[in-house]
Amino acid sequence: MNLPNKLTIMRIILIPFFVFFLLTPYFEGYGNYIAAAIFIIASLTDLLDGKIARKYDLVTNFGKFMDPLADKLLVCAAMICLIESGQLSAWIVIIIISREFIISGFRLVASDNGVVIAASYWGKFKTTFQMLMIIVLILDIQMKFFQMLGLLLTYTALALTVISLIDYIVKNKEVLKEQK
Repeated sequence: MNLPNKLTIMRIILIPFFVFFLLTPYFEGYGNYIAAAIFIIASLTDLLDGKIARKYDLVTNFGKFMDPLADKLLVCAAMICLIESGQLSAWIVIIIISREFIISGFRLVASDNGVVIAASYWGKFKTTFQMLMIIVLILDIQMKFFQMLGLLLTYTALALTVISLIDYIVKNKEVLKEQK
């Protein structure tokens, strides 16, 4: 197994530790900082694995499948935890997770037709803003600036989620027409 794939696996392994520190009451006052650190490390592995895979020609089918899945698992786990803590509204999380299911379905149909749907810039911006939003919300710094930043990041991530969904559908609508 190559390094990018190991980083992807590490990101998945970090998810239960992240959830544990974010939700457990045993680390009152510190758990969110530990969870934020774990989330940041996991998010950085996302950045690293792709760069390493492309630079050293280590792109694999495993990585093409598992890397976006690991991202979705990490981000969705974080957002669900943020609902429980009252930091994020359920309707926002439902829209974001729904988009992920729709795009995954699109990719599955495309794959059955021998078409690979690459990540778009809108999708990458969406993921970046979602991760920034999650970090700011987890830290929950009780200063007006950070509260406003969290709100701004939340609605920007939501807007980018919808825009990236529309972008994928428009650019790849032929996939649905090309059924075998």
